[in-house]
Amino acid sequence: MTKGKVIQIGLLISLLGILSYLIPKFGIDNFTANTISNSILVFIVIAWVSSYVFRVVNGKMTFMVQRKRYRKEYEKIVNDKLENKFNSLSKEEQEKLMEDLEKKP
Repeated sequence: MTKGKVIQIGLLISLLGILSYLIPKFGIDNFTANTISNSILVFIVIAWVSSYVFRVVNGKMTFMVQRKRYRKEYEKIVNDKLENKFNSLSKEEQEKLMEDLEKKP
C-alpha cells in the first residue's frame, strides 16, 4: 500500500467521523447517530483486519515483498560477480575448479 493510499484512507475515515458527528443536526436522534457511527467503526475494523489476514495468507505483506525484491537483486549481483571471477580464470583453472565441484557431493 502506498503512502498516498494510506493518506486517502485516513481522510475518508476522518470524513466519516465528522459526518457521524453532524448526523444529529439532520434530525436523527443521538442514539441512532451513535449506533450508525459505531456500526461504521466496527465495519472499518473488520475490513482492515480481514485485509491484513488476506495479505498474510497470500504473502503480500510489505516486508515480504521487499525481502523478495532485495533477495532477487542480491542474487543477481552475486551471480554476476562469480561469473566475472570465473571468466577471469585461465582455462586450466576453470577446468580444475569444475572437476573439484563435480567431486564434492
